[in-house]
Amino acid sequence: MNKKFWTAVSTLSGTVIGAGFLGIPYVVSKSGFYIGLAWMILLSVILMMINLVFGQIVLSSKNVHQIAGYASKYLGRRSKKPVFLAVLVGFYAAFVAYLIGEGESFSFLFFGNADFRLLFGIAFFVLASFLTYGGIKRFKKIEPFVVISVLFVVIALGIIHINNISVSNYSYLSLNEFYVPFGVILFAFLGFAAIPEMKRIFGNKEKDKRDMKKAIIIGSFIPLFVYVLFTLVVLGLYGKDVAEVATISFGPIVTVLGMFAMFSAYLAMNLELQDSFKFDLYFHKKKAWFWTNFIPFILFLVVVIFDLAGFSRVLGIGGAVSGGLVAIVLLAIHERISKDEKLSKLNPEFKIRVPLFIKIILALLFIAGILFEFF
Repeated sequence: MNKKFWTAVSTLSGTVIGAGFLGIPYVVSKSGFYIGLAWMILLSVILMMINLVFGQIVLSSKNVHQIAGYASKYLGRRSKKPVFLAVLVGFYAAFVAYLIGEGESFSFLFFGNADFRLLFGIAFFVLASFLTYGGIKRFKKIEPFVVISVLFVVIALGIIHINNISVSNYSYLSLNEFYVPFGVILFAFLGFAAIPEMKRIFGNKEKDKRDMKKAIIIGSFIPLFVYVLFTLVVLGLYGKDVAEVATISFGPIVTVLGMFAMFSAYLAMNLELQDSFKFDLYFHKKKAWFWTNFIPFILFLVVVIFDLAGFSRVLGIGGAVSGGLVAIVLLAIHERISKDEKLSKLNPEFKIRVPLFIKIILALLFIAGILFEFF
């Protein structure tokens, strides 16, 4: 495989593996490891298939868009804003979760409890808003290295303390809470934004673009291995006592690394959303910065002041609602391309066949996940 192939693989896996994985051990501890493992495997397979569906959509179009742009092209212009709103829910949920996570991490670091998460969350917001005002793109390149550092340190600690890992921590099961991990794990596997970028990486040569299918498959499964290994280590050491932000359980050094992971993820996603406002909705850069930063900040204040949800709950809502709705939209676009005679004659470098009844089952699964998160 050539350099373009591995660059594309790393682009997808690097986009997927963000700071959202810090919430997986906590939600898995609620349902039990084996239920959580089943969700990780199932959702990784489903998201891999939907990534392939999106790959076919991207290769079927001459121009490169993001999801809202493809919805407008294939489902009608009226679909653009609702789809953009669905994507926006995911961004805002991530920002609120990271503000909560940073606030809790700082509070535990300095005071040993979460009592000051609101004040530290506000301080983090001020700093992050200042740093993203100028649109410094280099933050997008930092995140994968920080995340890899966190994973490496946690796994290394697991190896060092292997005698302290208790196999009994994996045996707990709670069928009443089997759906709890769904939203957070779905959020952690989302990486749709990388698919159009992969097309850019492969360029215009048909020979190169044929490798995109393999790149999507490999890039989609690397996060599964990483998440399972991370969850095995954390639950093996801490069981049901794991913190909502997993790195807090490991003490100050790993907590600081977790804070850097959330910090870099927040900045990278912030800049990405600002670009979406500017290029999809044609906002002025100051207006894009305002809408990117202040709406989630207000939501953060409401959530924390009224104690409505914690780190993992917010991630779960974002994953289930945004991830679920966007996945349904992509399946609908794929169905349109497959059934429309003119569109079906398009000749992308690969095609994936997904029967309508499978799409319906997946749509019902995502809808059930959304309902569960709210009710």
